[in-house]
Amino acid sequence: MNKEVIINRVAEILKETPASMQIVKKGGDRDARFKYLAQHMVEKAIDNDALILSSNKMGIAIVLRKSKSKTSFFKETFENIKLVLNVTGFKNVLTILKNQKYIKNQRPDNEDYLYCWFWGISKDARGADTQVGKEMKDEFLRRAHLYNLPLYAETQTRRNTIVYQKFGFNLFHTWNREDGKTMYFMKYDPTTQEDKFTK
Repeated sequence: MNKEVIINRVAEILKETPASMQIVKKGGDRDARFKYLAQHMVEKAIDNDALILSSNKMGIAIVLRKSKSKTSFFKETFENIKLVLNVTGFKNVLTILKNQKYIKNQRPDNEDYLYCWFWGISKDARGADTQVGKEMKDEFLRRAHLYNLPLYAETQTRRNTIVYQKFGFNLFHTWNREDGKTMYFMKYDPTTQEDKFTK
């Protein structure tokens, strides 16, 4: 795996993702900000054994396990400061923190779970190669059944909620934000689904 190639692919996907477009500061060298954010995400995924790649490396996801992805307070604070300086800027920090807190509060505080922090497919592998999406989806669900843990995800794209629901996810919460955006919160519970992935 060439980490730099993966980082570049994540950066390109982030440029199309509503959530990241809202937090990455506009103006100046915005491409560099997306690249910094992508590097932060990929390195955190590698540190937490959470990086998932399709066989052709065009599908990329980060699925964190709560019990294994805790960062020390000082390290997390330092990382957040660097993100403010290199990605978000200071103007919208309070709004971003408020939104992130709301999103995190939709997941259980005292239970272990899996969280799909990022999932994307490079442009060159979309449409014509739907196998990439299926391969990624099967790996998400395989992990949920393997660990017998619920899998959480959220999206601002209504179309994606329909796709998630076809996979067995339930839409458990809808958030109509102050900025007019809507966010959909999804949960896959392996205890209510047939295990077709780890047998």
